[in-house]
Amino acid sequence: MVNMKSVNYRLIVAVIIILALIYTVFMLNDRYVEEDYVRIHIRANSDSEFDQKIKLEVRDKVVDTLSPLLAQAKDKEQALMILRNNLGGIEYAANTVLKGSGALYSSKASVVCEEFPTRKYGDKVLKKGEYDAVIITLGEGRGANWWCVAFPPMCFPEAEKNPPRYKSKILEIINNIKNKENKR
Repeated sequence: MVNMKSVNYRLIVAVIIILALIYTVFMLNDRYVEEDYVRIHIRANSDSEFDQKIKLEVRDKVVDTLSPLLAQAKDKEQALMILRNNLGGIEYAANTVLKGSGALYSSKASVVCEEFPTRKYGDKVLKKGEYDAVIITLGEGRGANWWCVAFPPMCFPEAEKNPPRYKSKILEIINNIKNKENKR
């Protein structure tokens, strides 16, 4: 005798899986969920050649400092916690470069939510909008700046070892249904 409840459940799961696949292939089209990003923004003191050169040196030092830390982050909230807990270390790394180069100003690091323009990183596009970000201001912070993505670490050496993860709400629903069924 066929158990109708079991057949209905399997049919529902099959339909959900098919819809998830269709959604993933056609709707996501290799896009990230913007809410999961943490950006990084380094603002140069000025547009002088010296300040722009220093900005890039600070970038390299900060990326070297943050790469192993952010490689441990499993999600955006962990990444933000790591950044907040290491603001002093970020400033120290930046200030070490500034002092070593003879700059007469220091840095200030903070974690905030701010507006970013649309940006393309390789084949990924992040739309204009508000993002959580670590902001590093060098001196007056009035020069051309550098920005990228701190989490998932798209501009960090660890990015190759830990590629960004895609999300599918439908897949999450399917997994929740499976977990509930397994607990019964």
